[in-house]
Amino acid sequence: MESARLMEKTMHVPVAGAGLFVKMYAHISAQASEERATLVFLHEALGSVGQWKSFPYELCKATGCDGIVYDRKGHGKSSPMDAPRSPDFYTEEAERYLAGLLDTLNIRRPLLVGHSDGATIALKFASSFPDRPVGVISEAAHVIIEDITLEGIREARGLYESTDLGVKLSRYHGDKTDDVFRAWADTWLSPELASWNMLEDLHAVRCPVLVVQGADDQYGSRQQVDLIAAHVSGHSEIFWIENCGHVPHLEKRVAVVERMGEFISAGRSLAFP
Repeated sequence: MESARLMEKTMHVPVAGAGLFVKMYAHISAQASEERATLVFLHEALGSVGQWKSFPYELCKATGCDGIVYDRKGHGKSSPMDAPRSPDFYTEEAERYLAGLLDTLNIRRPLLVGHSDGATIALKFASSFPDRPVGVISEAAHVIIEDITLEGIREARGLYESTDLGVKLSRYHGDKTDDVFRAWADTWLSPELASWNMLEDLHAVRCPVLVVQGADDQYGSRQQVDLIAAHVSGHSEIFWIENCGHVPHLEKRVAVVERMGEFISAGRSLAFP
């Protein structure tokens, strides 16, 4: 890969009445190309820009791609939530906020890199706008409700009430921390979501998809991985990681950067439009 310098900058971007905090990575190189994909990182349910750590920088550096990582509304440094979360929040996040952010920043060749809820949002976006993303990397996504998921959330809720988990999360979310946690736990444990799945939506996903998951993920089983690969219409690959939990990009960072990099690089000349 080229050894170009990677510039970082942050800003707040107005989208659908919210101010979304965005960190951008841009290569400073004479070889930079508009044909290259822009990596768009979508964080997990309790996540933020800061909780990605250095991973977005490392993947952008390894692939030569520019990238953006952003706090969803209510998270991190973005605007706070102003209403209870809808059971259909994946659609709202994909079709309103993500689509609006890409339009505002004029990102025409997004390659979505999502973790957990962020991966589900990425798949939803790819199903709603089949011609927009050049690829999706889905890490620990949920496309059906599983008992293991609900058990993991109940356990996390107990830890939030009895340990310093809230204090740790407040380093990233500040006074929005309680709202972030409740939006995640209450929505997933709601009876309204008990029969939710997005399997039919996946048929509309035509871009290449890399499905990543740790074998010891406490929030989802191998079934999630196999269902995604079986239901998307485009090319799919699976990266199943032994001795790894819910956050492969931090737990197995070197291997994940390498495998995602291979997927991204192969797509430039083969599968991506």
